[in-house]
Amino acid sequence: MCEGIVIRQGGEEDLARVAEIQRRSPEASQWEPRDYLAHDFRVAERGGRVEGFSVARRLLPDESELLNLAVDPDCRRRGVGTALARDLYARHPGCVYLEVRESNEAARKFYKTLGFKELAVRPHYYQNPAEGAVVMRLRSCYCHK
Repeated sequence: MCEGIVIRQGGEEDLARVAEIQRRSPEASQWEPRDYLAHDFRVAERGGRVEGFSVARRLLPDESELLNLAVDPDCRRRGVGTALARDLYARHPGCVYLEVRESNEAARKFYKTLGFKELAVRPHYYQNPAEGAVVMRLRSCYCHK
C-alpha cells in the first residue's frame, strides 16, 4: 500500500497544498501552515502530488511530540499515514506523544494500530468545536519508562 510514496522535507512550495489538505480535514489540527516550517515538517508525495503531511518537534533527546498528521481524504487508506508514521519513528526514536480530539475515533483507532496507547484526557483542549484531547504515547525500545 505504501508503494510509490516518497517522504521528504516539506518547504514553502508545499504550504498551499498542506493548507488545502487541512481545509479538507476539519478533524485535524488547524495550524497556520507557515508555522510548520519551524518544525520537522514532512510531506508524503506520490506521483509528484502531496497526499499528506506530518509535523513533529523534539522535546528531549528521547522524547518528541507529533503536532499534526493529516492525509487528503481522497488518499486515505492507501498507506500514506502509515508511511508518514514510519518516517516519524525513524527520525524521532524514543517516546512520541500526541493529542487527538476525543470525537476523532478514526484517528484514535489508526494511532492504536501503530502502537500508541491512550494515557489521559485533557478537558476543553480544543476549540471550534470545544472538546477534550486524548493524550497518546508511543514508546519505542529507546524510550525510558
